[in-house]
Amino acid sequence: MVGRLFAVVGPSGAGKDTLIDAARTRRHDIHVAKRVITRPRSAGGEDFEGVSEPEFQSRLDAGDFALHWDAHGLRYGVPATIDKALAEGRDVLFNGSRAILPSAYEIYPNLGVILITASPQVLADRLASRARETRVQIEKRLSRAQYDIAPGLPVRQVINDGVLEDAVSAFLSALQPVSG
Repeated sequence: MVGRLFAVVGPSGAGKDTLIDAARTRRHDIHVAKRVITRPRSAGGEDFEGVSEPEFQSRLDAGDFALHWDAHGLRYGVPATIDKALAEGRDVLFNGSRAILPSAYEIYPNLGVILITASPQVLADRLASRARETRVQIEKRLSRAQYDIAPGLPVRQVINDGVLEDAVSAFLSALQPVSG
């Protein structure tokens, strides 16, 4: 039995990494892809592998990434090791970008999309609490927070506006197979 691949998408501050981490602690069978990003590891945030631009390109040329994309002046890669986890029948989660979804769906036709959202005020408060961006940068992020997903993709939405445990429960439910 082949595992299922889930792209977890949503605006900055919606809580994607928080919900992914919570799912990992409750479902030990889940494989979470550790992204490779062209930014210093010291930049903080999610657990990622920071690499230089030349190293990223070298690894891309070597076929090390199952998926890759550019966003916000950075390059992102999802390691090809996800294919092994999928072949083992494990569900795989990756923090993704809506821009990659159509091509990811072509490669992985069993791709599921979980859209994490929160109200603009909650997003603004969370981004401000990170203290990594100026108010102007936060306003730019919020202006991009409207998430249109390519039509035809299977999308489940989780609203992460209130009590974290409620959002975690909704996220875990979104990982369940659709009965029918």
